[in-house]
Amino acid sequence: MEHGHGLMLRDALLILGFALFAVLAFRRAGLGATLGYLVAGALLGPQVFALVSGAEQMAVVAELGIVMLLFVVGLELSPARLWRMKSAIFGLGLAQVTACGLAVTATILALTGYTLEAALAIGLPLGLSSTAQVLPMLQSAGRLKTPFGEKAFSILLFQDLSIIPLITIIAAMSRSPDAGEGPAGWVLALMAAGAIIGLILAGRLLIRPLFRLIGGLGERELFVVAALFTVIASAFVMQSLGLSAALGAFIAGVMLADTPYRHELEADIEPFRSILLGLFFVSVGMLLDLGAVAERPLFVVGFAVLLIAIKAAIIFGLGLLMKMTWRAALALGLLLSQGGEFAFVLYTQAQSALLIEAESASIFGAIVTLSMAATPFLMMATARIRREPDGAAEEREAPDNQSASAVVVGYGRFGQSVSQTLRMAGLSVTAIDKKASQIDIAEEFGSKVYYGDGTRLDLLRQAGGGDAQLIMFCIDEAPDAQLIESVKDAFPKAAIYVRGFDRRSVIDLAQSPAEYVMREVFESAVRMARMALEKLEVGEQQIDAAEAKFRSFDAERMQVQIEGGDIYAAQDMTREQQRAMQSEE
Repeated sequence: MEHGHGLMLRDALLILGFALFAVLAFRRAGLGATLGYLVAGALLGPQVFALVSGAEQMAVVAELGIVMLLFVVGLELSPARLWRMKSAIFGLGLAQVTACGLAVTATILALTGYTLEAALAIGLPLGLSSTAQVLPMLQSAGRLKTPFGEKAFSILLFQDLSIIPLITIIAAMSRSPDAGEGPAGWVLALMAAGAIIGLILAGRLLIRPLFRLIGGLGERELFVVAALFTVIASAFVMQSLGLSAALGAFIAGVMLADTPYRHELEADIEPFRSILLGLFFVSVGMLLDLGAVAERPLFVVGFAVLLIAIKAAIIFGLGLLMKMTWRAALALGLLLSQGGEFAFVLYTQAQSALLIEAESASIFGAIVTLSMAATPFLMMATARIRREPDGAAEEREAPDNQSASAVVVGYGRFGQSVSQTLRMAGLSVTAIDKKASQIDIAEEFGSKVYYGDGTRLDLLRQAGGGDAQLIMFCIDEAPDAQLIESVKDAFPKAAIYVRGFDRRSVIDLAQSPAEYVMREVFESAVRMARMALEKLEVGEQQIDAAEAKFRSFDAERMQVQIEGGDIYAAQDMTREQQRAMQSEE
C-alpha cells in the first residue's frame, strides 16, 4: 500500500512538473497552454520516456475538466440570451456539423479502402471541433461574449448536442451481435429530452433553494461542495443515458445563470476546471500513439493538414453566408478546424460496434491530436491577416452586469443608497453581498444582487472587476490597506472607494490606493446639524460659515492624525479648538 502511495505521489509530481515547465515555455513562445499540456503528456507517455502509466484512467477523471468548462460557460448564458442564439445554434451549428462531417467522410472514401460504414464512423466525428481547446482560447482573448464568440460557441454547443445522433448512427450501423440490446435512436432522443426537462426542473425546484439555504449559513466550504455536487450530478444524469456529460453540466449552468449565486459558483469552480482541463490534455498527449504515426507518417500528417483545410474552407464559407467579414469568417474557420475530444469517445463506440479496428482508431486519434496541436500555430501565423482594420473591430456584447461601470461590495443600507444613486446617473452596477437574506429582500424590491464575498479577488474578477471604472466597498468592516493594494494591482483601471466606520478607518487606509474613504455618518451628521440650525432660524450665511469652519478644522485635524498615524495625534488641536469656542461664547 505504501509503495502504491509512493508511486502515486511520484506520478503526480512528474505530471505537474512536466506540465508546469511545458506550459511556461509554450506560453512565453506565444503558443498557448494547450500545446504545452499535449507535449508534456507525450513526453511522459509510453512512446517517449514512459515515466507515467495509466493515461486511460487519468483521462476518465480529467474529462471532468470539460464538464466543468461547460458548466462555467452555462453560467455566463442566461436562458433569455441562449434563446436569442437559437438560430445560430440550430442553423449555423447544424450546417457546420453536417457539411464538415460528410466532406471528411467523402475524403476518407476517396483516399482509403474503408467501407462506407467505417468511413462514416471515422469521418462524422472528425466534423466536430475541440470545445476544451477553443473555449479557453476565446475566454483568454476576451472574445467569448462578442458576436464572433457567440457564433463559435453556437457551433460548439450544437456539436455537443450532435453526440446523441452520432451515437445513434454508429449503433444503427453496428456489426456487433449485441447491437440490438441498446435503446433505439428515437428512444434515446426522448430520454435526452426528458433528462433536459428534468435537469431544468431540478435546477428551479431543488438547486436554487439549496444554494439559498447554504448562503444563509455563510459556510464557503459547503458552497464549494454544493457547486461540485451540482456539476457532477447533472453530468452523471446525462452520461448514465449514454449522452454527453458536458451537455448536462451546461444545462445546469444555464439554469443557475440568472441566480444571485452565479459569480460565487464561477469563482469556486474555476480552479478545479483549470487543473482538470490541463490534466485532460496531458492524458491526450500520453495516449498519442507515436508508433502508429511513425509507421505511416505521411498519411497522418497529410490527413491532418487535409482535415484542417477542409473544415476551415467549409466554415469560412458558412461564415460568409452568415454575413461575417472575410477576416472574421477566416478566423472562425481556422479556430474550429481541428478535430475534437469527442472523436476519441466516438471511436471507442465504433470499435465496440466492430466498425473500425484498433489500429484505425489509433491513427485517426493521432490525426485529431496533431490537428489540435496545429491550432495555436495557425492562429498565431494568421494573426495579421485576420486582424480587422482600425475602427472595424467587433463591439463587446456582454450579458447584464458582466461589464458594469461599478462593482458595489455590500448591499446594506449604505450600499443600497450608493448603488441606486449610481444607477440613476445611468451607470451599470453589479452589487455583491454575502448575506443570503439581504439578497432575498433586494429581489423582493426588484434589485439584482449576487451572492459572494466581494473581498475575494477571484470573485471580483468574475463580477467584471477587470472592466469596472469603480469598485466600492460598502461593507460594515472596512477592508485593510493590504487588500486595497491587492485589488488595485489586480484592477488598475478601477477607482476604489471605501466606506469607513470612523476616523481610524481613514487613518489606516490613508496610504492605500483607495481614492476616498468615506466615514459612514460624517455627511449625515453635518446635514442633521444644518437642519437643526435652520429650525432655530439661524441665517443661511451663518450656517454655511459654520459648516465650512467645521469641515476645515476636521480636515486639518485628520491630516495631523494621518501624519502621526494615531487618532490621539491631534489631541492638542482639539483642546485648543474647544478653548477658542468657549472664549467666543
